[in-house]
Amino acid sequence: MKNSSVKIACGAPQVHLADPIRNADELIRLTKEAAAENVDLIVYPELCLTGYTCGDLFLNEKLISTAKKQLKRYLEQTKDCGVVSIVGLPLSIEGRLFNCAAVCLGGEVAGLVPKAHLSAGELRQFASAEISDSTSRWELFDKQIPFGTLQTFALPCDETVRFGIEILSDGDGKASHAAALINAGASIVCHPTASAEFAGRIAKRRQNLLDFSKRSGAYTVYAACGEGESTTDYVFGAHRLICNGTVLAEAQPFDFGHQILSAEIAPAGSNACPNRGTAELEHASAEQVDPHPFFPADPAALSDHCRSILNIQAHGLKQRIVKAYAKKAVIGISGGLDSTLAILVAARAMDLLNRPRTDILAVTMPCFGTTSRTKSNATILCEELGVDFRCVTIGDAVNLHFKDIGHDPTLRDVTYENSQARERTQVLMDLANECGGMVIGTGDLSELALGWATYNGDHMSMYGVNANLPKTLIRHVVAYCADQAELLGQGKLAASLRDILDTPVSPELLPADGNGQIAQKTEDLVGPYELHDFYIYHLLFNGYSPDKLYRLAKKAFGEVYSDQVLLKWLEVFLRRFFNQQFKRSCLPDGPAVFPISLSPRGGWAMPSDASSAIWLEEIRELKETIS
Repeated sequence: MKNSSVKIACGAPQVHLADPIRNADELIRLTKEAAAENVDLIVYPELCLTGYTCGDLFLNEKLISTAKKQLKRYLEQTKDCGVVSIVGLPLSIEGRLFNCAAVCLGGEVAGLVPKAHLSAGELRQFASAEISDSTSRWELFDKQIPFGTLQTFALPCDETVRFGIEILSDGDGKASHAAALINAGASIVCHPTASAEFAGRIAKRRQNLLDFSKRSGAYTVYAACGEGESTTDYVFGAHRLICNGTVLAEAQPFDFGHQILSAEIAPAGSNACPNRGTAELEHASAEQVDPHPFFPADPAALSDHCRSILNIQAHGLKQRIVKAYAKKAVIGISGGLDSTLAILVAARAMDLLNRPRTDILAVTMPCFGTTSRTKSNATILCEELGVDFRCVTIGDAVNLHFKDIGHDPTLRDVTYENSQARERTQVLMDLANECGGMVIGTGDLSELALGWATYNGDHMSMYGVNANLPKTLIRHVVAYCADQAELLGQGKLAASLRDILDTPVSPELLPADGNGQIAQKTEDLVGPYELHDFYIYHLLFNGYSPDKLYRLAKKAFGEVYSDQVLLKWLEVFLRRFFNQQFKRSCLPDGPAVFPISLSPRGGWAMPSDASSAIWLEEIRELKETIS
């Protein structure tokens, strides 16, 4: 049988983690819908029968056996649909667990394609498969099923059209052996995946997929998992794309309006890949070094960047609110940058849930260092956003605590400061208990890197929405929100946001000066955030040594800061980064906006007691060279 065109599709099932029965129900429903739309081939996301983010539950026999049973039920209930479907599940084969894509048609499994390239986290549960032309056979449902990475399969509607499968690990859409599939006769390459969304990733992923399909002449079908997978630190957006050098159909991340994305194609049978080589990017040695690597300098690109970040944050919080059955999102609002962004994200999350913004409980907790400026901005912000707003003055409670522990309140030391931070956290936690809510953390990546947080104070929450954002980027996201408010005619909100942007960064734990102004300015104490964010980026993303961090910073900031100042704050950064790891070892969940984070759950692995000696020795040597 041969058709002049073929209809291919990507499916976005609503996944329920570790619940193969409900997931099979969803896949059966979607496959029947696809059949009604005359779809010939539908690609579902990676591990869609169990969910991808099940972690060590994959080591539990019950989950694996249930997934296998539900695959059999799926086959039975879709056998008359006439649709070839690619369904992901974990399968145990000769004592090893594989992440597999099952090719399903007519109530049978035509083949099993295992994932070849696994991340370090995946290797904890799964075995990686060899990329090979050879195909073995394994028993499944009393039949011998082909098992291998480079299999190709014919479409029943047109036997001249063959497709292959590569389960992608790279969230940027980079294939490793798709060219080999095309050389084996595939004219369609299917990419089930479970790629989390990070800022700046969407455009890069789209371009990589487009470039490969254009070079190879093959059709590419990319199907990523959706918001049901969002948990702990990662947010998933169900990005789907069908292309052949140009975009034929695309569902942007977080566009959950249509679960089936399809396109009509007219493949000319099997293709040979015209370019088997892997293009090498030439890295020109640029004279300039970007001083702000966390965000683009171009205003239009920066706006897109900020919009993407807000989407990731809001959808991550939305999922947590739903799964925690939270009646309220409880946020401490100070009138500072971090808490401002947190409440803006919470407002977006409630809008996505079609819940009133009064389901956000914003609490301002003035104490010894609170200024009228920050308190006023906090009040205006909450009124303009329409949230439930409460003021809890904590001075008397803190003074009573000083009396209880015998602390002299005139001694304005770390105990004086941290007692206020911990009292604020206690108020928020108790209010959350009282209203059936959850505390939303406001701390950011810069503070976590420096340890600039009170342990078990502002360090703790039930979900930290800003934990992967550096302070300099938060400033731009809030500015973007101010611009959007202005466009929507919300002038009072925009003015308040802009005044917050102009307010010095401060924890406000020490009394104001004689003029009622902020006396405790964070950057006077720990250094400029633009320098620390630069060091954070190149330490986490590139693993650079102190010498290289200093040389790059000199190129980026040489006209702004002297060599001595660059080294001074680099030393502060490295000393605090090492000494404060214990705070990062027990962080709450929060959305990973970038591929690298300080989360202890796979983002950053470091012993709390690591020595900083060799790094600080290199700083000492650098100081000697410029003295």
